[in-house]
Amino acid sequence: MNQNASAAVLAAILMGGTLPAAADSTQARCELYPKGSDKMEKMLPCTFSQRQGYITIIREDGVTYDLSPVGDTPSNFRDRNGRAVYRQSGLGEAGQIFRFPTESLFVYWDNAATESAADNATAPFATKYAGGEYDATTLLRCKTGSGAGFGQCPAGILRMENGQASIVIQSPRGVQFTVNVMTDYVNATVGEVKATLNGDLWTLIRDNGEVYEVPLSAIEGG
Repeated sequence: MNQNASAAVLAAILMGGTLPAAADSTQARCELYPKGSDKMEKMLPCTFSQRQGYITIIREDGVTYDLSPVGDTPSNFRDRNGRAVYRQSGLGEAGQIFRFPTESLFVYWDNAATESAADNATAPFATKYAGGEYDATTLLRCKTGSGAGFGQCPAGILRMENGQASIVIQSPRGVQFTVNVMTDYVNATVGEVKATLNGDLWTLIRDNGEVYEVPLSAIEGG
């Protein structure tokens, strides 16, 4: 897309109008914050699309937000689960803020900060769209044991039907292994794993003490 076309797309978005069929999306940068927190959870490239008031935001890790307008107020939406979502100003012409029940999503039109860092954040795993083999990639909260602090571990996700998936994780020690989250069981390709589902978050504890947190959205695709 040339510079004039990009400017036209952003102008249409900022005015809240409908984007033309040939230019209804733009590359952006998404920053995710837990509700009520000013500490960024992750930053990654995303695609922002808008058509006739409906908005779709697709994160590079495969999570998708589908927002449908509610009433005549351009800032009120419902997501695919029927939850209320509010679009707020505060970023000026730099982007938009979306308030979800459990998180806030900041969408910036300038994605330069993600082009080098975030594109490789989940290495050595890559999605099928980037020439890799995975349906999605992500960074999981992880730690080496009960006394250690949480860090981030890259993972590649192979999704299956009925909310099942095989997740290949690179541990804090640099060792790769696979966790299979199936309908009736959860197991790992190395040792034993204890899996607990609390709300929309799986906590996986390996027999060597390592702990991993896997959101359901990573398994199911948002």
